[in-house]
Amino acid sequence: MNERRYSAPSGIPALIGLIVLLLADGAWLITSLQHQILWAILLAVLAGVVLLIALGGFFTVAPNEAKVLQFFGRYVGTVRDAGPRWTNPFYSKRSVSLRVRNFESNKLKVNDLDGNPIEIAAVVVWQVVDTAEAIFEVNDYEDFIHIQSESALRSMATSYPYDSHDTGALSLRSHGKEISEHLQQEIQDRLTSAGIKVIESRITHLAFAPEIAQAMLQRQQASAIIAARTRIVEGAVSMVEMALEQLAKRNVVQLDEERKAAMVSNLLVVLCGERGTQPIVNTGTLYS
Repeated sequence: MNERRYSAPSGIPALIGLIVLLLADGAWLITSLQHQILWAILLAVLAGVVLLIALGGFFTVAPNEAKVLQFFGRYVGTVRDAGPRWTNPFYSKRSVSLRVRNFESNKLKVNDLDGNPIEIAAVVVWQVVDTAEAIFEVNDYEDFIHIQSESALRSMATSYPYDSHDTGALSLRSHGKEISEHLQQEIQDRLTSAGIKVIESRITHLAFAPEIAQAMLQRQQASAIIAARTRIVEGAVSMVEMALEQLAKRNVVQLDEERKAAMVSNLLVVLCGERGTQPIVNTGTLYS
């Protein structure tokens, strides 16, 4: 079922016309009572009842709001024009907000692609674009949005690892833009049948589950230490290589292989050590 636009006439001219008719009917009723014309009295009363029922056809449409009209269960159309309107008084009128709305999901506990338990939550920005689908295709479209969004979030979280561990693969922690686009598409696929457009979705909470948080923190710290040590060693080896080349090029000192090995060992200790070294000055040999 798709939305059909319904053009309801403006309510102000209709209101003025009904008021004029009611006044005229009242004057006719008074005249009929004075002359005691039975058929005229009955006709005036009947006309008054019809005019009073017609007053029930007035309704107001607020900006960014729509009114879904039904006639004894049959869908008639949707009025989107803001302002006072008038239509068949027997039409039922249900309001649907067209404003942009958002909600934040609960913190869900799921397993990522690697099987690690994580906690994840997301915010979803959405808007009703088809009022007929939102009202008639699902029982409660707001509840439907919440449940389907959390279901899509669970499905997306199980498709990626929490962290790529420097492998460059897509992960929940390091590729926020790609993950948000995937999540938005997952939610949109589930909400299209309800006439909902997903404007934006993004992760607002992402963490390891409490039972493995400490172990994963130690793993991250170890990975960071290894990466830092690797960079330090690479730099130290380059500096030692450069020092040996400069000494040989400038012919400052001639070193045999044993002394080169000792020099390399000392330089690596100095460059790779966590603490500052204390130099020992060789002042010669003391003979007794």
